[in-house]
Amino acid sequence: MSDSEPRLWLVATPIGNLTDIAPRAVEVLSAVSFVACEDTRRTGLLLQRLGIAGQPLVSMHEHNEATVAAEMVRRLGAGETAAYVTDAGMPAISDPGQRLVAAAAAAGISVSAVPGPSAPVTALSISGLPTDRWVMEGFLPRKGKARSQRLDEIAAEQRTVVLLESPKRLGATLEDLTAVCGADRPAVVVRELTKLHEEVARGTVAELAAQFAEPPKGEIVVVLGPATSQPPSDEQIRAELRRELASGASPRDGAAAVAARLGVGRNRVYRLSTELARSLDA
Repeated sequence: MSDSEPRLWLVATPIGNLTDIAPRAVEVLSAVSFVACEDTRRTGLLLQRLGIAGQPLVSMHEHNEATVAAEMVRRLGAGETAAYVTDAGMPAISDPGQRLVAAAAAAGISVSAVPGPSAPVTALSISGLPTDRWVMEGFLPRKGKARSQRLDEIAAEQRTVVLLESPKRLGATLEDLTAVCGADRPAVVVRELTKLHEEVARGTVAELAAQFAEPPKGEIVVVLGPATSQPPSDEQIRAELRRELASGASPRDGAAAVAARLGVGRNRVYRLSTELARSLDA
């Protein structure tokens, strides 16, 4: 490190292959006053493999970040230096770290990064899907209205979408994407990045839903191609639904007919149909 002023370092760590660690990361991790990490056992093993011995470790994860961040800022303000690493990849990107950075910045502490491995960016780069405009969605809500609303937003998204998913929920998420985006939306499932059994599966969301009906093993990134046209507005959908309901269709049947006619996700149309039916009955 070129200076000794109080500083917080975010250090990217390998997402699979240990040799992806940057030489500068080893330098920083060796020189700071202490290393904060998501899992002390995992980071302790990483430091051991890198030949770094004796560094004090502080546990900071999503459940205690606010409390530990305040203590770290206090120590940084007293003249110490610190690095923060997560279990794999770049801290603060769909991982803890954002609140720590915000607290340090608010206290006037310098924040620097040692860039390196990042599963979302790596998956996007090898997906073959458009990379000029993209959005990181991370993990979807698991259920309920929050999940339906997020899926509807993704269905209309005109940028490439990067999602993270667990192996056991991958099949269900691909089925949901098929329902809201249409069976032909292009997508890529990237599994076990940089590891021995790395897999890049390309196809439509329907094809990938069938391929991954049984949960695979390993870490998963899903890259979803952008919507190719501007989707209908809610008001356009409501106008079509009014015609269906006026003709005697039930909210469910009317929603199915409008979704097929407009090429819109069924969840979104059914939600609007139910709301419209309630307002007409009131």
